[in-house]
Amino acid sequence: MPIDASVAIGAQLPDRTFTWAESDVLLYHLALGAGSRKGDNLDPAALRYTLDDENLQVLPSFGVVAPSFHETNPPPLDLPGCDIDLAQVVHGAQEIRVNGPLPTSGTATLSTRISDVWDKGKAAVIWQEGVARSESGEELWTVRSSIFVKGEGGWGGNRGEATAVEIPERAPDASVSYDVTPQQAMLYRLCGDRNPLHADPAFAKGAGFPAPIMHGLGTYGIVLREVTDALLGGDASKVAAFSARFAGVVFPGETIHVEAWDEGSEIVVRATVGEDRRPALADCVVTKA
Repeated sequence: MPIDASVAIGAQLPDRTFTWAESDVLLYHLALGAGSRKGDNLDPAALRYTLDDENLQVLPSFGVVAPSFHETNPPPLDLPGCDIDLAQVVHGAQEIRVNGPLPTSGTATLSTRISDVWDKGKAAVIWQEGVARSESGEELWTVRSSIFVKGEGGWGGNRGEATAVEIPERAPDASVSYDVTPQQAMLYRLCGDRNPLHADPAFAKGAGFPAPIMHGLGTYGIVLREVTDALLGGDASKVAAFSARFAGVVFPGETIHVEAWDEGSEIVVRATVGEDRRPALADCVVTKA
């Protein structure tokens, strides 16, 4: 049995202690396209992402990738009770919640457990939850994520539940787009995700895609940056949380379209891709600080 939910659910993964520096934050922001628009190299708002001075800020989504930022091997899948292959896996959903502005450098320890496993019949969904704490024990951020494992369902387990985020029935308060560069997935790989699905054409074809695809977390970060710039004055400290479900594939060279509705304490977001506006992210919400 490739997945034994009775073993997996509740299993604690090894703690991961990691360190990041300002150069990592700068690379992450550049990999999300910060500063790529004409004139951004002189724009004080854009320079808050790309210049390592006293005004440098950290987009909260950096906390998702910080623990693995310096890894050069493909992400491991040694999860208790889960005998799965990297080619079977796509990112399902991601959430991060920060307790305040993230420091531009530091050391933290991430404690993670498998919180649930859903049986979707022809696939399984594995949920993980983690807490990152500073060296002094201060809670910096929490993360929750799922992976979708093709071909591993059908054992009669819990199918799980989902609540869709409703899009407001009015015109969006912001509508922007971002052109993913042809080499953007190659650049984003330097942020610690060396999965060959995003770089190797043969591997991508074997996984059922016509070409390497953009990292889901790359799309996730791009969308958060665009919303932060469009409705929060480019101030990353105004973001308390960001959650989204990965609803479709983005290929390098395509255009991501972002529509956002300011609903007071939250911003509801719809992210689509390409001329046909197929879904990229769904159930997408930015919670304000």
